[in-house]
Amino acid sequence: MTDLAEADVTIQTRTHAGVYLAVLQLVFTLLWTVYVIYLPKLAADVGIVPSAVIFILMLDQLIFTVTDTAMGIFADRISRVVGRLGLIVGLLTAISCAAFVALPFVAGQGPSAQAALIGLIVVWAITSSTLRAPPLTLLGKYAAKPSRPFLAALAMLGYGIAGAVSPYLGVVLRDSDARLPFILSSAVLLAVTLMLTRVEHGLVSAQAAAPRVLPPAKALRRVPMLFIAAMLLLALGYQLHFSINSAPFFLRFARPGDLQWLLPVFWIGFNIALFPASVVTKRRGGLVVMGAAGLLGAAAMIGAEVAGSLNVLIVTQFIAGAAWGCMLMSAVAAALAIGETGAEGKVVGLVFSALALATFARMAAVAGGLQKLPDYAPLLHWAPVACWSVAGAGLLVLAASRLQSKRL
Repeated sequence: MTDLAEADVTIQTRTHAGVYLAVLQLVFTLLWTVYVIYLPKLAADVGIVPSAVIFILMLDQLIFTVTDTAMGIFADRISRVVGRLGLIVGLLTAISCAAFVALPFVAGQGPSAQAALIGLIVVWAITSSTLRAPPLTLLGKYAAKPSRPFLAALAMLGYGIAGAVSPYLGVVLRDSDARLPFILSSAVLLAVTLMLTRVEHGLVSAQAAAPRVLPPAKALRRVPMLFIAAMLLLALGYQLHFSINSAPFFLRFARPGDLQWLLPVFWIGFNIALFPASVVTKRRGGLVVMGAAGLLGAAAMIGAEVAGSLNVLIVTQFIAGAAWGCMLMSAVAAALAIGETGAEGKVVGLVFSALALATFARMAAVAGGLQKLPDYAPLLHWAPVACWSVAGAGLLVLAASRLQSKRL
């Protein structure tokens, strides 16, 4: 009875940690949405022309590309002392939130505050990287391996919910004063982040109640690089499909005002697929799920391209979103497994860096006006299919080769 009680407490503790990470991802992603909604107005207040706003967003993504991996490596080092990760993340988040809250107030000072606004954005971007890889690193270090896919699904659920509500948030906040949303979102994010140390101690206690034996350290030089290269292709395919192609697809059959109701279909599929996919990931591994989902998503993209009605397009978008949910959740689980000999933060950080770099590439394409050039329109339409197909097939081959090497 005592063993069963301890097992129940352990499961409950890890579930609470997963729910916490979901809330953290939700709040942080919504804060980013608030930032994107108001950035054009803040930039205009200090004399920055609208066409330059996308370059500020590209700067953010370049910073994330570097700092996400750096923060992951940093998390690997400081998490060796229990409680230190939560303390450092809380401190950096306080700095990040202070810089974020200051943005609308500094912008209100007019053109003389242009440099100060850019400086605050850089500070916010650098410090906010602590909220991506480092918290997820705790799952790899203190959660039992069989529980990681489910916990990763919980964490990504927050990301998916934020993606679903973002279109509505844009409509609601479009004409509102920026100061109140900036203050509220920062206060909520800081309050959630300050609970990280408690979550960390809970995971450590759960690990002590059900200790796990770590496998011996192995040299994984080839696998991480191939995995991250595939992740970059998958992320680029997602960016091009959802951010560039999805709205034009829907506008073939619907009015612009309907997009706020249609675009979230992708995220509904994303959220629904997370937990069934976590069961498959637990049994077959993250690489297999990522690869299969990549091929399924590529087929859904082809369906969206040739859809002859709104209903067919909705179904294909739902499937594409479900595929992306499977990919992202299993990518986190695979990253934790690949880096489980002490490099969990580094590999998870590389995943987030790949996401940021793909976002930068999509923004660069938009800034260059490629979607408006007739010669490049077919490329942008079919590039996501190619990205997901190539990455999906490559991941399945990689998974098969790893399985074969274990048998030999």
